[in-house]
Amino acid sequence: MSTGRVTVVDVCDPLADEVAARAWLHRAGEDDLAAGLAVINRALHAFRLVTADPYVHEIAREQALVARIGYGAGDEVAHGMWSDARELITPVQGRRRRSIILQPQARLAAALGGHQRVLACEELALRARLDIDHDRDRVAALQLLVALDAALAELPLDPHAESIAERIAELRGRREAVAAAAQAALAGPLDADSLEVVRDTLGRVEAALRARAVLSA
Repeated sequence: MSTGRVTVVDVCDPLADEVAARAWLHRAGEDDLAAGLAVINRALHAFRLVTADPYVHEIAREQALVARIGYGAGDEVAHGMWSDARELITPVQGRRRRSIILQPQARLAAALGGHQRVLACEELALRARLDIDHDRDRVAALQLLVALDAALAELPLDPHAESIAERIAELRGRREAVAAAAQAALAGPLDADSLEVVRDTLGRVEAALRARAVLSA
């Protein structure tokens, strides 16, 4: 596994002096780090496209081995150094039941062992979620249409289809609106109504897949 180091320098709003810098560092936190990660992920997305390399991908907060936030003079930050900085500890999730923690491991074992079928719509929905989370609304709309069509083809054939029949019917009823949103995405940015359709329907696809996972556990 390879690791790397990246520094994001915000030059849009320079700090007035050392006192202001220290005050900023004292109150800075996860929101500032999230803004930096957004910059990194936009760069990674652009790099993937211009190099046509499908293996370049975005990173999540949880993947950072170390995250620091700080300030420095121009020459310092240009070389990844600081006048002062502090490490941000990864937020700890609340205590979860052991059964919930182990469930993904059990599903992974079942999938690798060929005991549980992995659906194409699961992968497609994940891609749509990534696009939505990174404000690539047009791509998300097009991706969602494919994910939804795959779900409508695959879920009715699942051994637990009867138990999620209402969810499948709900998804089928959303297909026309999603297709309209995808068609609009071909022409340009989505309006607020189309974006709401995409966000809401993606959530319903994910809910159906979670229900299937619980039934398959």
